[in-house]
Amino acid sequence: MNKKVAIIFTCILVITTVVTYAWNASSASTRVSPISPAGEVSETEKRVTVEAIVGSNMPIEEKAKKIVTLMNDKEKIGQLVMYTPTHRADSFSERMIKEYNVGSALVTATMSNTVDTAQFTNQLQRLASETRLGIPLFISGDMEYGAAQRVPANATILPRQMAIGATRSIEYAEQAARITAKEAKVLGFQWSYSPVVDVNSNMENPIIGVRSFGEHTQMVSDMAVAQLKGYQSEGVLSSAKHFPGHGDTSFDTHSTLSKVSYSEDVLRQVHLPPFQAVIDQGIESIMTSHIIIEAIDPTLPATLSKKVLTGLLREDMGFKGIIITDAMVMEAISNNWGAGEAAVMAIHAGADIVMANGSAADQIETLDSLYHALQAGKIAKSRVDDAVARIITYKLKMKTFDNRYVDVDQAVKIVGNEDHWNRSYQMALDSVTLLKNDNVLPFDPQSNEKTLVVSMAYAERIAKMVRAVAKGEVFAYQAAPAAGEPLDATTDAIQGALAKAEQADRIIVFTQSEHKIPKGQIDLVNQLVATGKPVVAVALGNPSDIASYPDVKAYITAYAADTWYWMTPVPISWNATVEVIFGTNPKGKLPVTLSKEYPRDFGLSYR
Repeated sequence: MNKKVAIIFTCILVITTVVTYAWNASSASTRVSPISPAGEVSETEKRVTVEAIVGSNMPIEEKAKKIVTLMNDKEKIGQLVMYTPTHRADSFSERMIKEYNVGSALVTATMSNTVDTAQFTNQLQRLASETRLGIPLFISGDMEYGAAQRVPANATILPRQMAIGATRSIEYAEQAARITAKEAKVLGFQWSYSPVVDVNSNMENPIIGVRSFGEHTQMVSDMAVAQLKGYQSEGVLSSAKHFPGHGDTSFDTHSTLSKVSYSEDVLRQVHLPPFQAVIDQGIESIMTSHIIIEAIDPTLPATLSKKVLTGLLREDMGFKGIIITDAMVMEAISNNWGAGEAAVMAIHAGADIVMANGSAADQIETLDSLYHALQAGKIAKSRVDDAVARIITYKLKMKTFDNRYVDVDQAVKIVGNEDHWNRSYQMALDSVTLLKNDNVLPFDPQSNEKTLVVSMAYAERIAKMVRAVAKGEVFAYQAAPAAGEPLDATTDAIQGALAKAEQADRIIVFTQSEHKIPKGQIDLVNQLVATGKPVVAVALGNPSDIASYPDVKAYITAYAADTWYWMTPVPISWNATVEVIFGTNPKGKLPVTLSKEYPRDFGLSYR
């Protein structure tokens, strides 16, 4: 009997010991990190420490510096690079975020809808949460005419900046930014690359054009500050671009590296004040341009120049925020230096984030080159630590650690809501600018007259809007070839338009130029005018098209499209233009000077 009791007691003791050991081990794994050898901090401890730092009461800048001390060199380099994902969180994104520790993402893809976009940004943030330190991403995109630039199917399309300039309304500038920020934020974007603060002092500029507010430095400054306030009020980071000014160039840095040779006085009096204005207002980011400013650095483009980024922007103008490069895949950079070398030069010059788009190989080359340059001492450790601390500071300020995910249902409610669309349409309507009217306009919407709509692109879409306001028959003719081909009308296309014109009583013809309107478009308008029928010409892009067909009797500029991509459409502006053609009083005033006949501030009305 005693022997049996002893055996039972021994079994109970053993079981109790095993269970107790297992419980203690489990508790230790969740509550107390294992002791690391030689006083090192374990990965688990570092993750817990990051969370503790974020939740502490210390100043944000101090938090950022403490987080930087927990990072290894590879993680630091990752924060300096903005990669470009596809439209889904695939194996490439997983590799870039988890293996290379990239700190931000540039969304260039056109997303299909609100739900997919919100889910996509959540997926990217989830990948970031699974990294060693769990530092959230900055997710960014170009949104110069609203979140619709990324999600055209659902988001509110806003007028281009020159259209807002044509309204002269500072309130509209702020509203446009506020709408963009509201929709971007619920989609999972923390960063919008706008406003464009380039002063468009050269009408032959092929890349800025209607992306600028206009040619008047003070107006550009005022509207840029208003947009910054709109972004700041909604907690979205914005970027003024393209430093130190891309408005007086006659070339496109997507395809060539060139210089501007104006004096330093012109630079400081015309092009820098808008940047200084937003710096004084506390803008968080400035984007560099890939142009050589001879007055500051005659050998290197601004993106790679320490004289420009550190000397001019940091030291002279007092900018404290994030300096981000423009896309490094642009041929102005890639054809002359290559992705890796250029990235090293940019960080050394004073940039904080390199925008690494292009192929997967280009993006990986950027990361590898920066890492090896740091190991070799080609980039100072202090330069890297300074940049990373600045980036983490803004991630803390934007509360990305606490709000990395978005609510998909909330996004559906906010993106493209009726109030946003109504506000945007009113902006567009007030921007339409009537420059010439020899008793042609307005067309009578109640007339049974037949209306022909001729355009280089989207002719049927524009005609649909005409049908919505005009009682008579409306038919469309597209005079240009397919997307991606030159925006011009061939001889056959012109003959086709003239054949259609025989059936029409009145004609609306839309033209679009880069810096100079192509000859085919000029011939098209002139031959339509020669029919003797009422013709109104509408410039969808550069407002100076009228200089090439001065005999047209009615002319409107809509500021609706740029040539950055082929015929980037902002249909809200051409819809507003149609409404003006059929009777709504035009209110817009030119934000740029076209000639002595059409100076800045010129604009006609019906009353």
